[in-house]
Amino acid sequence: MARAVPLKVIDPSGGNDVESSLYEIRRKIYPRAVQGWFARWRIALVLATQLLFYGLPWLTWNARPAVLFDLAARKFYIFGIVFWPQDFIFLTGLLVISALSLFLFTAVGGRLFCGYACPQTVYTEIFMWIERKVEGDRAQRIKLDGGALSANKAGRKALKHALWIAIGLWTGFTFVGYFTPIRTLLGELYAFTLGPWETFWILFYGFATYGNAGWMREQVCKYMCPYARFQSAMFDPDTLIITYDAQRGEPRGSRSKSADYQAKGLGACVDCGICVQVCPTGIDIRRGLQYECIGCAACVDGCNQVMDKMGYARGLIRYSTENALKRGLTPPQLLKRVFRPRVLVYMVLLSIMVCTLLATLYLRSPLKVDVIRDRAALMRETRDGKVENVYQLQIMNTDERMRSYVIKVSGLQGLQVVPAAPVAIAGATAQSIAVTVQIDPAGITPGSHSIMFHIEDTEQPSIRADEKSRFFVK
Repeated sequence: MARAVPLKVIDPSGGNDVESSLYEIRRKIYPRAVQGWFARWRIALVLATQLLFYGLPWLTWNARPAVLFDLAARKFYIFGIVFWPQDFIFLTGLLVISALSLFLFTAVGGRLFCGYACPQTVYTEIFMWIERKVEGDRAQRIKLDGGALSANKAGRKALKHALWIAIGLWTGFTFVGYFTPIRTLLGELYAFTLGPWETFWILFYGFATYGNAGWMREQVCKYMCPYARFQSAMFDPDTLIITYDAQRGEPRGSRSKSADYQAKGLGACVDCGICVQVCPTGIDIRRGLQYECIGCAACVDGCNQVMDKMGYARGLIRYSTENALKRGLTPPQLLKRVFRPRVLVYMVLLSIMVCTLLATLYLRSPLKVDVIRDRAALMRETRDGKVENVYQLQIMNTDERMRSYVIKVSGLQGLQVVPAAPVAIAGATAQSIAVTVQIDPAGITPGSHSIMFHIEDTEQPSIRADEKSRFFVK
């Protein structure tokens, strides 16, 4: 819980000093359960994201985990593709695509990621669901927290935190399972032989999940996440945001269901406060768009429930845009303004990046070669009078099956590799091969000559690599 830092302010009139604070003490928020179309979407995305997160490490592919980031071996397995540190360009492309996607989705629909798929939102939803099951809904939780300590209160609190800690630790275990094969990790856990780093990251990630989703919650979104601070730079008057229709809702006021509120000079808002009670960040959307709003639309579902009970039209709080509210745009007109220049530019750039990345992955060769000269000696002569240079070829087979490669060399007449037998490289491995290149020096000028190594797959000649080097003749 945040604490206020006291700050003494001197009264210039000579009166008593006044103590203020640099920031407000956190007021605990008790979000109320809500049902509706957007709530169902959130539940669906919670299930989908967690099924993906918790399930992927257990999937197998070619007798190994389908997704494994093996940092020790510097290999990253993603289903049938093996990435190496040399493939860093693909990570760069993925990050650029993620950034462009964030810009596009934010320009069109505001903080959709925050409201439905952000890990902070997802785990907060899970932890709040457990809290409601153990302690009850909003009114019951407020009563429980306000009451004296009792066996019932202590038991409920202990059960809640035990479940939170269990989910946090299982989340940390699953997270580490992406870097260490999860079945191996489970066996080490049962045998109490976990390594220090695995233990540290399980506890660290578990504690972070427990602290962020169980205790800090909206504080992470309001004060720690930078997205809320720079989102305004990506919004424009045609961005979909959670809006309160003040023209229809004001002046607000309570009334009976049968009352003619228009005759009383009231708006459609009954001032029930449901929109505030269901908000996970505790804001009042009727004050306009605020940076604390994560776009979860819980207030939309809550308000629609009240409108249904009162017999009023839905949509007093809804997804809309600043221009739509000002100009009274219809849904087709609002949809037409989605495809504005800014959005189209993002879409074109994103399409180019996605197509480029997919094409590069498709054309990616499973063969990578580095040629290093033996620096111990520039050259040496054989018994039969030939000149030879020695090279180290670092051959990397990024495919998951064994491949056989033949090594050839060109650049000088009569240049040959000794011996010329094919080289077998196991799947997803790199092997250093010593290669000797010989030539009859007759008719060749002394000095350094440019040559080219050609490494070619014996079964698929299209898989090949060409690397330059130098050949020395005395």
